[in-house]
Parts: sequence; structure tokens; C-alpha cells
Amino acid sequence: MSTTTVAAPGGIAKPLRRLYFIRFAFAVVWAVLLFVTGSGLGPVSTTLLVLYPLFDVAAAVVDARSAKEGKPVAGLYVNVVISLLAAVGLAVAASSGIPAVLGVWGAWAIVAGLVQLVVGFLRRTLGGQWPVILSGGISVLAGASFVLQATKDSASFTTLAGYATLGGIFFLVSALRLGRAAHGPEAG
Repeated sequence: MSTTTVAAPGGIAKPLRRLYFIRFAFAVVWAVLLFVTGSGLGPVSTTLLVLYPLFDVAAAVVDARSAKEGKPVAGLYVNVVISLLAAVGLAVAASSGIPAVLGVWGAWAIVAGLVQLVVGFLRRTLGGQWPVILSGGISVLAGASFVLQATKDSASFTTLAGYATLGGIFFLVSALRLGRAAHGPEAG
């Protein structure tokens, strides 16, 4: 939603708030499951690794349908393509080992974080978007960190659980701030 197309706060804010709560819950559950599966690549951990970007695809589609029009919708569809490519890349990388997984995840986190920054910035007048913007920036930095980790002998993908949890917390904060925005003006 561009700054000129933002409707009444209750318009897109309500479905976006609901989506952010769902994204928070998914991220936390996913992180716990990934952490519990251990640090080795197996069928369960590989499924979890591929599932995360596929969930991101579904969330972006729901978000785009709620937004209807405006500049962020294009960014959301870019995110769909990026996340689909990441899911395929992670499925392939899992057969090559943890460093390959971290490299693909890192590249995805960088690009998706940049898209999240743009979408959050374009929605800033809606309210509740500063945590999304911060999360996008952190995603870019974390992605670079994952790419660097992929070059080390001690590479472990369990750090992805922390990344997902932090992202989920940012979605929770955004959802709570959107709730306040729906009841009156908000600074961000």
C-alpha cells in the first residue's frame, strides 16, 4: 500500500495484524522444531528448512490480497518469487550439506530483507511498520552472517532458529502496534 492509497486504519490494518500474529506463532514453533531436530541434516530438518520459505510465500500472497493495490504489492510478489526460489534452492542445497544450506538461506535473507525494508517503508503511514523495517535491515545483516558462516568448518544451521525467532518477535511487535494504529494515530 503506498502512502497515497492507505485506507482507513481498520481496512488493511486488521488483516495485516492477524497475518503478523500468525507469522509470529509460525516462526516460534518452527524455530523450536528446528532446534529440537538437532544440528544434522535429515528428512525432518530438510522439510523444516524448505517449509519456512514456502510459508513466507503463503504469507506474502495473503498480504498482497489484503493490500489490493499500491507499490508494496509488487514487492510482495517479488518476495513470492524469491521465496519460491529459496525453497527450491534449500531442497537442493540440503543434499550438499550445511554450508550450502547456510549460503542459500543467507542469500535469501539478504534479498528478502531488502524487499521487506521497501514494503515496510512504503507502508510506514499505516503504522506498526518500524519493527518490519528494522526486521528487514536485520535480515540483510543476518543473511550476510549466514553466508560468512557457510565458509567455516563449524557451520551449523541451528542459528537459523534464533533468526526465525527474532523475526517472529518483530512481527508480534508490529501486530501490537497495528492494533494501536487501528484505534488512532500512531507515529510508526
